[in-house]
Amino acid sequence: MQVVASRLVRSFGIIALFLGAALLGTATGVLFAFVGDLPQISALDDYSPSTITRVVARDGSVVGEFATERRVLLTYDQIPVVLRNAIVATEDDAFFSHSGVDLSRIFVTATKRLLRLQRYGGASTLTQQLARKLFLTDEQTPERKIKEALLSIQIEKRYTKPEILTMYCNKMYWGHGAYGVEAASRLYFAKSAIDLTLDEAAMIAGIIQGNVRQSPYVNLQAATRRRNFALAQLADEGFITRAEAEAAKKRPIVTHGAPAPPPTIAPYFLETVRIHLEERYGAKSVYENGLVVKTGLDPVLQRAANAALDSGLRDLDRRRGYRKPARNILDEKRALDTYRHPRWNRELVAGDFVPALVTGIDGGVTIRVRVGRWTGTIDRAGYAWTKRRAEDAVRAGDLVEVKVGKIDPNGTFTGALDQAPVLQGAILAIDNHTGQVLAMVGGSSFEMSQFNRATQALRQVGSLFKPFVFTAAIDRGYTATSMLDDSPASFPAGPNQPPYEPRNYDREYEGMITLRRALEHSRNVPTIRLMAALDPKNVIPYAKNLGVSSPLPAYLSVAIGSAEASLLEMTSAYSAFPNQGVRMAPTMVLQVMDREGDILEQHRAEPHEALRADTAYILTNLLRGVVQHGTGAEARKLNWPIGGKTGTTDDYTDAWFVGFDPDITIGVWLGFDQKKPIGDRVTGTTAALPIWINVMKSWVDRRRAQLPEAPDFARPANIVIVMTDSGPEAYIVGTEPQGK
Repeated sequence: MQVVASRLVRSFGIIALFLGAALLGTATGVLFAFVGDLPQISALDDYSPSTITRVVARDGSVVGEFATERRVLLTYDQIPVVLRNAIVATEDDAFFSHSGVDLSRIFVTATKRLLRLQRYGGASTLTQQLARKLFLTDEQTPERKIKEALLSIQIEKRYTKPEILTMYCNKMYWGHGAYGVEAASRLYFAKSAIDLTLDEAAMIAGIIQGNVRQSPYVNLQAATRRRNFALAQLADEGFITRAEAEAAKKRPIVTHGAPAPPPTIAPYFLETVRIHLEERYGAKSVYENGLVVKTGLDPVLQRAANAALDSGLRDLDRRRGYRKPARNILDEKRALDTYRHPRWNRELVAGDFVPALVTGIDGGVTIRVRVGRWTGTIDRAGYAWTKRRAEDAVRAGDLVEVKVGKIDPNGTFTGALDQAPVLQGAILAIDNHTGQVLAMVGGSSFEMSQFNRATQALRQVGSLFKPFVFTAAIDRGYTATSMLDDSPASFPAGPNQPPYEPRNYDREYEGMITLRRALEHSRNVPTIRLMAALDPKNVIPYAKNLGVSSPLPAYLSVAIGSAEASLLEMTSAYSAFPNQGVRMAPTMVLQVMDREGDILEQHRAEPHEALRADTAYILTNLLRGVVQHGTGAEARKLNWPIGGKTGTTDDYTDAWFVGFDPDITIGVWLGFDQKKPIGDRVTGTTAALPIWINVMKSWVDRRRAQLPEAPDFARPANIVIVMTDSGPEAYIVGTEPQGK
């Protein structure tokens, strides 16, 4: 029996040896089969994940971002210890001891799955997760798992544990477009990762695998459960005490960020910058290479421009009458209680205009609305401007615009009914001395139309062209007190054409008037006579020198604005008057740096000598008169050194005001995209100027606080001030009245 038993043992040993050899051979064959198909781990030496391109304003604040993956790279030391520990404890407690693959963890997980004690969660180490995200896909196949293990072993051989953990923390996705721990920290808690508390770090670590599904913005209970799991793991691994874990579990999760980045304050400006960057560097660099783009945008002035245009357009739009809502949710066969508008993921702020859903009418008087989780009411005063009863103005299911009033902590608010304006407008502000664009609004709503009316729209400029005619006249010896003829005039218009007979806005004539009065009160006929006397061919070059590049035919009617130009061209041209005749080329991008801080592009102020300094000063003085005594007189209330000019087309399709102080020039344009009348006798004075004043007031208020006294326009040495019958007047030496 012993002999037989001994033979059986030897036989089994031989069989086991052969089986082991066969398995080893098979494993070796598998390894050889896959090793040649693996990516080169050495590529990680130059690994550079996609990062955010940031556009910053003059004060250093972020205007906007471009990214396929919202990511901010951190070094190992910039990742707080509490977060590193939480990630290791939650995802891979043996991270610092294994060599890329944790065989014991694989065995335990496989056993639990076999016994149906565990349905979710894998046995992948941090290194395996990193290898999968860097080189592989998430498909569940044996081939992928083998490659993942082999790659992990190679990564562990080439890099240190801190290097691997740093790559992991910068690579992983945390939901809502945030990649890496820094972006996750800003997303959920509006703070840098280095400032995370224990329970905040535990939540971020806990939701790695579930990201959006377990995000506190989506499922607060799931996020809390995962945070508490991470805290328990930290205690189990000895990183914190049980008491610390239990205390942290009792604290609620309080988010301070937002699931979507806040909207930019300057969407049209940002889009112009994006186009420039893509043309120069390509889309891949813009969205993945983490550029830093410095601009001259002034956030305070930009916000003032946004508010002024929105308020002004809405006011003008309401004067045209109420329009019933164009969209009704019930008509679309959708339920009121489940409807969600894309803009409702933002916090409700008093004074904002937001889309609201009408849920009903109480007592035939009070309109009930909903904005996300907030419920609001609109009383009779809030819709009185419509001149309709509540049930005639709206019905349940209507999607309306509401101006938010008082907000209560209980989730209710009061509001006023409004409507999105169909009238369009644009605002542009330029620094006279540098050409930097300080503010830009290209339309009433970037969400509705990305067409930039500040830079792309060519519109008839109306009386805004007149200063170019008067500039040519001053350069040829005319003065502010030169006399012009404001009487009916007729000019030949060519063969078989009726004569050209310009008329004044008020259809009246004043006879002989000074050049100053002709400009201050925007008289058409004397301007046309002056254009004829100078010859259009001699006037057009002045507009060109001042930066108007749009076509300008040499016709008499161009003198009163029959030609077209953009708001950017006109604002830039006017900026030369207060800047002693020097026009600075408009600039939006000042500097572009790569992620290492190397400068790729830099723009300095680019001056253009457009006018003689003395001529520019005389025109500045004349345009100050427009504000003091003429069509821009409403701006006198600012009590600040200001000059400017209104512009209105004959058919009231375009309304303008471009004005300046010694430091900045601001232009405002209003009109319909389809070029129809804004309204009966709606002019630059009544429509554009009030908006301009609101923007300029923001600038003036700040300058008053910054300067000991108001600035003044620089006066060239060859300008003399002479007392005339109408008061002090500026002249270029040699042109002043004699005997005064």
